[in-house]
Amino acid sequence: MDFSPQEIKNLRLKLMMTQTEFAKLVGVSFLSINRYENGKSKPTFKVQRKLTELKAKMEED
Repeated sequence: MDFSPQEIKNLRLKLMMTQTEFAKLVGVSFLSINRYENGKSKPTFKVQRKLTELKAKMEED
């Protein structure tokens, strides 16, 4: 699943996390999260899979 920059930001905000906290959770750097949210780069497949898992978990709760 491809995540738009806004979807990534919305997921992070729903989790009430800073970009730094979210980066640690996802397993990437703060700079990567910042670039994803600003549309300057796209998450790797591994990161997209982690985002999908987080989104699914959020929808369960």
